Amino acid sequence: MSAQVVELLQRQIESLQGGPTRLTVPVHPVLEGLVQLRTGGSYAVDSASLALALAAGASRAGEWVGFAGWRDFGAEAAAQWGIDLRRTVLVPEPGELWLEVTAALVDVLKVVVLKPTTLVDPKSASIIDARLRARSSTLVVWGEWPQVEARLSAERVAWRGADRGRGRLDRRELRVAVTRSGRRSARDLVVP
Repeated sequence: MSAQVVELLQRQIESLQGGPTRLTVPVHPVLEGLVQLRTGGSYAVDSASLALALAAGASRAGEWVGFAGWRDFGAEAAAQWGIDLRRTVLVPEPGELWLEVTAALVDVLKVVVLKPTTLVDPKSASIIDARLRARSSTLVVWGEWPQVEARLSAERVAWRGADRGRGRLDRRELRVAVTRSGRRSARDLVVP
């Protein structure tokens, strides 16, 4: 059975049970066709650039986004991705209350980016996953998460622009791999 058929059947079951419909969440144009975010889902990334890229689509579409556990959050980098800082919530150090903070952000924001400072146990992850489905929110985890819909990783990063040690770096090229349901796809991207 194809993944599309399974997804269609899951949506039909949810609608019959009165559960929330899984809506698509806008992604940044550089990621279109590579990954599709859906409400109620968790996605893992291995870099700040990919975390910002996944939050940027929703922010550019007018949604509120949040970041938790990201002590060195780069506001300038976020703005370069198109994240509207006026509609951004930042909790740089949730400490031991990371679960409560993440749950509160999921309750009110379309996309929440979490950078866990400790290993997340399956029970805590399931609490957040249930909250994501109930609130039609999306979680992006910079790090490990027990179960995700897709994992994005930057396999190769190259900077361009400096010529023989002079000039400015003006663009970055990434090879991004997406692993979803055991299937892997990859694409080269030019990012801000």
